[in-house]
Amino acid sequence: MDHRRREKSLRRGFGRLAALGAILAAGGLVGLVYTGVATLTSMLLFGWLLLICGIVGLLHAVESRGSNFFWLAVVVAALNIAAGAIVIRHPETAAAGLTMFAALLFLTGGLFRLVGSMVVRGPQFGWTLVQGAFGLLLGVLVLADWPESSRYVLGTFFSLALLFDGLGLIAMGVGGRRVVSMVTEQGQGPRESRENADKSAETIDPGKRAEDGSDQSHN
Repeated sequence: MDHRRREKSLRRGFGRLAALGAILAAGGLVGLVYTGVATLTSMLLFGWLLLICGIVGLLHAVESRGSNFFWLAVVVAALNIAAGAIVIRHPETAAAGLTMFAALLFLTGGLFRLVGSMVVRGPQFGWTLVQGAFGLLLGVLVLADWPESSRYVLGTFFSLALLFDGLGLIAMGVGGRRVVSMVTEQGQGPRESRENADKSAETIDPGKRAEDGSDQSHN
């Protein structure tokens, strides 16, 4: 009974994991269709996250006001609160700034990968070269269409992250349920064989019983 309960609980847990993955994947697909809404949604979530982290950090700093890092914690918390309030109040402007920052990261990262692959020429030379060229091209494309690109770049990245995370959770849930089923079937096989062996041992041939009885009477 305990084994069956554990099996059911594991299957339910993996089933919930797969269901959560399906929800995330569906959200990612919807976000890829409506990239503008996904961009605003991601910025609002980012702003609220900064705001909540700032409030929690401020409360923690007040509780540990006797420490040497009190003022540093207060400044960091205040910056998080201010940044969160600005992002929530002006999500489009914040999206434009973050898009510019992401494009610069793509440019610098792609340039460093290109130069590094040409200088080092290691075993991953081709793959590093492709990564650098892709990052450089992506940064140029985002900057060429900025600030119009800020309406869909962040939303696309956010939706892709949701989609791939959801697909990963679905794979984990389905794979986990299969593993539980395989382990259960392998556990039931030896158990059934042992039960059949015990039953066959208990069942004695009537002829053998008669021989045993005659031996006992002669004795």
